[in-house]
Amino acid sequence: MILNIADKIRLLREQRGLTQTDLAKMLGISRSAVNSWEMSLSLPSLTNIVELAKIFHVSTDFLLSVSDKFLLDITDLSSDEKEIVTKMVACFLKKRK
Repeated sequence: MILNIADKIRLLREQRGLTQTDLAKMLGISRSAVNSWEMSLSLPSLTNIVELAKIFHVSTDFLLSVSDKFLLDITDLSSDEKEIVTKMVACFLKKRK
């Protein structure tokens, strides 16, 4: 499933339990601007794309569909938690083969 930037912004926002107003406040913009992005009426500026990537912990390439790789920032997890995540991913990949 290939999502456009509008769908990705909405999906990532909803996954984090944020309203359009919450996201707008984080970016210092209006709620209607976020709504316009999610309805594909306008596109976020380069600055806002970078900020969205930081907020959602994804790459700008992912948001812009340059890459379909989903990057997950686990730097704040403990060593044990990182090991569990790594093993889970390995398990999922093994099941695909």
